[in-house]
Amino acid sequence: MRACDGRSVLTADCGSCFALCCVVPAFAVSADFALDKEAGQPCPNLQADFGCGIHHELREEGFAGCAAYDCFGAGQQVAQVTFNGRDWRQAPQTAEQMFAVFPVMRQLHEMLWYLTEALALEPARVLHPELRALRQETQRLTHENADVLVGFDVVARRQQVGEVLRRVSELVRAGRPRRQEDLDSADLVGADLVGASLRGADLRGVSLRGAYLIGADLRGADLRSADLLGADLRGADLAGADLTDSIFLTRPQIAAARGDEATRLPPPLARPPHW
Repeated sequence: MRACDGRSVLTADCGSCFALCCVVPAFAVSADFALDKEAGQPCPNLQADFGCGIHHELREEGFAGCAAYDCFGAGQQVAQVTFNGRDWRQAPQTAEQMFAVFPVMRQLHEMLWYLTEALALEPARVLHPELRALRQETQRLTHENADVLVGFDVVARRQQVGEVLRRVSELVRAGRPRRQEDLDSADLVGADLVGASLRGADLRGVSLRGAYLIGADLRGADLRSADLLGADLRGADLAGADLTDSIFLTRPQIAAARGDEATRLPPPLARPPHW
């Protein structure tokens, strides 16, 4: 159904960043974070070389949210392109603007990930010209200066991209034959499925876009061709689940879930180490 291309530059390179993900977001004590941290304040585990002092024990130390986080390559883009390698410690006058640019860049890079995936989906080929144009314009924006990026209406761009991706999803999922009993469950957009028992469920071609699947039991579930854009999979059990041709699934989603050797993932996603 797909061919993997263009996504290597959308992979985080922490060695080329200034630990922006350890400074910019706010943390709140929860199952994902062991402490409270205000936005723009360095995490106490951040070291002088921008490394994490507990990087290899994040989950054990209560920082599962950090282990699952992915900037889609936005960190190194901000650090090395937007700010030309000047870090916020050596050039503190850049900190406020750099911290404002990072969330915008992260959203742009996430959109590039989705647009690149959509262009690899053959059933959506009628939309490929529109997708290419959107990707090209989004890529151009990632090279703009900090002033332009801070003032950019990223919410409007997300809505524009989201609408095109919705049409892509419909084209991809339309090709899956559905039984009559499937029709009522064909659309579970935004559904509250927290802790739901979905073991062995046939969810082929179902739209789970934005669904809350926190802690859901999806062991052995068939999620081929399911739309998982924005679905919250924190703590979901994907042991033995088949996500081979699921669409719009990302690294942070699977890193926040649980799985095993029998879980089948779509390329180019790799099995997380903690599985």
